[in-house]
Amino acid sequence: MPHSPYAVSKYEAELALQALAAETGLEVVIIRPPLVYGAGAPGNFGSLMRWLQRGVPLPLGAIRNRRSLVALNNLADLIVTCITHPAAAGQTFLVSDGEDVSTTELLRRMGQAMGHPARLVPVPANWLTLAATVLGKRDMAQRLCGSLQVDIQKTRHLLGWQPPITLDQGLKKTVEGLAL
Repeated sequence: MPHSPYAVSKYEAELALQALAAETGLEVVIIRPPLVYGAGAPGNFGSLMRWLQRGVPLPLGAIRNRRSLVALNNLADLIVTCITHPAAAGQTFLVSDGEDVSTTELLRRMGQAMGHPARLVPVPANWLTLAATVLGKRDMAQRLCGSLQVDIQKTRHLLGWQPPITLDQGLKKTVEGLAL
């Protein structure tokens, strides 16, 4: 169930597309990605990459959440698969790189992709959430400290789809394409 206005708007768009499909016979496939990353990624992901590149110590060394992500290459591959696969029509698919990581682990692996270690300070997640709430940034704390996992078993089974690149390969491609 969607919780934010953005998520509600995406859900309403899905319902409208499904209604259009029912009225017209248009084949609709819905793909629900978690955080999409790649060169030029906006938002928190891009900011974290820039902070890591600058060697700034980050207070995210004790986050034990689980997050699904999807490399732009993997998302594009699934889109092509959905266009060509006869079983895709009328379905809703979740997509990810197939490996869930904590924010701490993600930052470590981003640092490895950049060729230098992430400088992470182990601050408890509840302290970060409290500080962010006081600063009016509760949503940011949720994105950095909260969990969001998607199960791609239906996508794998029904379409025979596997993410063509791993999380580490996606991070390496992201770093190669960045102008930090």
